Amino acid sequence: MHSLHLPFINSLPRSVSLCLSLFLSFSLFLSLSLSVKIQCFLRPVSSPPPPPKMAADSMEIDDSLYSRQRYVLGDSAMQQMAQSSVFLSGMAGLGVEIAKNIVLAGVKAVTLHDTKQCETKDLGCNFFIRQDDVLNHRKRVEAVHPRVAELNPYVHVDSSSFPLDLSTDLNFLRRYQCVILTEARLSLQKKVDEFCHSQQPPIRFIGCDTYGICARVFCDFGEHFEVSDPTGEEAKEIFIQNITLDDPGVVTCMDGRTHGLQTGQSILFREVNGMDQLNGTARQVTVLSPYSFAIGDTSGLQPYAHGGFFLLVKTPRTYSFAPLQIHAAMLALDDFQEEHNRLPNIGCCQDAEVLVRLTERAPLWPELARCLSRTAQGSLPPLAAAVGGMASQELLKALTGKFAPLQQWFYLDAIEVVKPLQSLSAEEFIPRGDRYDGLRACIGESMCLELHKLRVFMVGCGAIGCEMLKNLALLGVGLAQNSGQVCMSDPDLIEKSNLNRQFLFRPHHIQKPKSSTAADATLEINPEMEIDAHLNKVCPATESIYNDLFYSRLHLVVTALDNVEARRYVDSRSVSNQKALLDSGTMGTKGHTEVIVPNLTESYNSHRDPPEEEIPFCTLKSFPAIIEHTIQWARDKFESAFAHKPSIYNMFWETHSSAESVLQRMQRRESLEGAFQVVKLLSRRPSQWEHCITMARLKFDKYFKRKALQLLHSFPLDTRLKDGSLFWQSPKRPPSPIEFDLTDRIETDENVKKPDQMKLSVSSEEEREAIAQLEEAIAADHVTLRMSPLIFEKDDDANGHMDFVAAASSLRARMYAIEVADRLKTKRIAGKIIPAIATATAAVAGLVSLELVKVAGGYGFESFNNCFFNLAIPVVVLTEAAPVRKTQIREDISFSIWDRWVVCGHQDFTLSNFINAVREQYGIEPTMVVHGVKMLYVPVMPGHNKRLKLTMQKLIKPAVDRRYVDLTVSFAPESDGDEDLPGPPVRYYFTRDGDAPPDSLGL
Repeated sequence: MHSLHLPFINSLPRSVSLCLSLFLSFSLFLSLSLSVKIQCFLRPVSSPPPPPKMAADSMEIDDSLYSRQRYVLGDSAMQQMAQSSVFLSGMAGLGVEIAKNIVLAGVKAVTLHDTKQCETKDLGCNFFIRQDDVLNHRKRVEAVHPRVAELNPYVHVDSSSFPLDLSTDLNFLRRYQCVILTEARLSLQKKVDEFCHSQQPPIRFIGCDTYGICARVFCDFGEHFEVSDPTGEEAKEIFIQNITLDDPGVVTCMDGRTHGLQTGQSILFREVNGMDQLNGTARQVTVLSPYSFAIGDTSGLQPYAHGGFFLLVKTPRTYSFAPLQIHAAMLALDDFQEEHNRLPNIGCCQDAEVLVRLTERAPLWPELARCLSRTAQGSLPPLAAAVGGMASQELLKALTGKFAPLQQWFYLDAIEVVKPLQSLSAEEFIPRGDRYDGLRACIGESMCLELHKLRVFMVGCGAIGCEMLKNLALLGVGLAQNSGQVCMSDPDLIEKSNLNRQFLFRPHHIQKPKSSTAADATLEINPEMEIDAHLNKVCPATESIYNDLFYSRLHLVVTALDNVEARRYVDSRSVSNQKALLDSGTMGTKGHTEVIVPNLTESYNSHRDPPEEEIPFCTLKSFPAIIEHTIQWARDKFESAFAHKPSIYNMFWETHSSAESVLQRMQRRESLEGAFQVVKLLSRRPSQWEHCITMARLKFDKYFKRKALQLLHSFPLDTRLKDGSLFWQSPKRPPSPIEFDLTDRIETDENVKKPDQMKLSVSSEEEREAIAQLEEAIAADHVTLRMSPLIFEKDDDANGHMDFVAAASSLRARMYAIEVADRLKTKRIAGKIIPAIATATAAVAGLVSLELVKVAGGYGFESFNNCFFNLAIPVVVLTEAAPVRKTQIREDISFSIWDRWVVCGHQDFTLSNFINAVREQYGIEPTMVVHGVKMLYVPVMPGHNKRLKLTMQKLIKPAVDRRYVDLTVSFAPESDGDEDLPGPPVRYYFTRDGDAPPDSLGL
């Protein structure tokens, strides 16, 4: 491996020197990749990686760990967290959820406080307590402390077990910026809150609890709490179509784009032509329509000419926190505890009626009070996970002033989980001295057994997958002794950036498989589980593994995926096999859950998001308007130079193994696809360092000088369109050529030649000589005819990939007068990174796990909830699942996505037999039969009637091991002139020998 030293580059501006260096890398790549695989661009192989950056000490952010979270919070908030200390009391299920989330987030220090000993029931709600901790009578905080501490080496975690009660001197809290209490009586919460509120500056206080099916979060951040960015939404550039000269002036957005503004918000104008006085000024808006808004008096300004765009101005907002208020049921529960010094007993009707009477001061649904009384001593791990995620996000808001805080109470109940179980006998809920006592108090023994027997297939084992596995372990899903199982598959390996959210992984797991590593970690939480970990991608290529027989053994499918295409595929397989599916996802502080149940709800594929807007080719090539365009251009150049061209080279030599025969065929002027590019790469392959420099200079001038000159030559600045308007007006930006000038540099390298000082043109003779030399080298076994294409990897700072993209994008942005993006933003856009944070992941996994309990119990449609939340605002919206829709074919015939008709054939079964079978079995006359994209039978098409005599085997040509195919069959409409109606999938089995499962036949 060559070690590069480029002294003259150090004297250039960083953007220029970086880009030139990377084009030099491209040159060297061509010269070396024929014989060795390049491992880096500008760093010698022997150079060690840079030391980790300590967040709290140096205030530098370790991007390799925090990159996804930085896109959610921003660097300012990250640095504020790195200077903040937190006191967290209560190490039951909710407390440990919060501890996990805030340590992953990267605060400076956390003190974990708890006074209780580990008990068997803790194993069912605290995923960091083990059986040994119970047997050895350890204190909960002693057991939890080291396991929380190893989540993040940048966070100092200590523990405390002193008594915290009404007599405790609270002055020790002054060294903390935020205090969180769980498992604390209301009287203690009030005392601690009053102390925190009285400090200057006030200590942020959060109180949160889960009691069985109910949970609450309370926030008090002081009398006046300023939030710098209430929503966290990225400000987008919206181009302007027109601004009226009026009072008020009206702004119209270009190309029918919606502005997304709200009345009262402020916007900043830039690059407006004509009405120049607006540039750099902020105006408050009054929304008139989704595409227009008023900005006040513009009548005294110059008339608007063209161009310009606006950005939303983020204005800080101050929040005031009122005195303590509480919901009637939870207040009644607090009163009950104060009066009786305990929670209501499990299944005790007398305690339940006491609680109902205590709520008479406020209107309340008595059934909720009774459910709360019956379950208050219990614990629902998914509810703790959901509320723990939300409470942790409130803590981050308290420390950073980023996002709008709660005002002031948040309540969440899971009454849909327990309501159908109220008719069960009291014996169902009594403790049995095992890890499931807390869960049993909420859902009963019979439902616990249903969870133990569950056979689940989880696709994906990333951030949501890790959280889901933790919830499954605490719920006791898939126990070996009950013939249950959790099967999961993920082909990915663990990266350092995963550790910030995927809490089952540790630094020593990096580059190990996610699925098997997560399986081992999950078995530490619950050794009774049966887990089968696979390393496969779940896709059409693996249907031989995840076939119908595999699905027939399942009760439920869970997706923990990060892309729509994979979700759609798993959904289609679940629908085809009549299996329930739980889907969830996050993006930054936002999350969604969707429950899909056979014959009750719509499926994931029943709704389609609008397609992602693609950047037109001409925009990328010649008319970039925003930084996203220049970043995509740079990514395309990377793909072309380092992936596409080497791949073409390799493909060529896979079919042409002899350089001599290629040369002979070229001399005969035979058409040889790809030969020109290959020979061009060979003949221009730099052999000396000076050639590398020259090629880099040529590339620089080509992209950042000559392209601009050519465009301005074709379209001078005063070019007008047929309607008289200027060609160069918003969103089109005229380019400005960039000159590569070293005359004023401190140090130059005499080997840096002007492009015209070294000839690199290729003659036929040079082509022949290059191929001849290569032939000779092959004969001597000195070189192999292969390059090593590079796959763009955004998270490895040592490989130079992001350096190339950032530098090339910045130079192109400068050429078009576009504001340059920093490296962090460039990385997010170029790598298509989805912002992510542990708080949202924990919340979404908890919410979807509540639905899992309902699916396992076979609950009715009205019990299921879909959810959307945004923890930044904050808002949580629970909605009913989408009911399945029926399509009417005839008055007495309808179907839904869950229906499937079945026809069983045999070796001599013809297309005519198939059509007759459909007619006789289902009373419908088929008009068209389609297999995938292949039309098997369309009567109006020439020759198709002759197909009626052909066998289904001959028409479809199935694979040897294929038992059936799904066909689309259309039917004639009832009214003339209407289009044919597609029916449900018709599953055609090639034999009658019992291949069709009984449920497929409706038996």
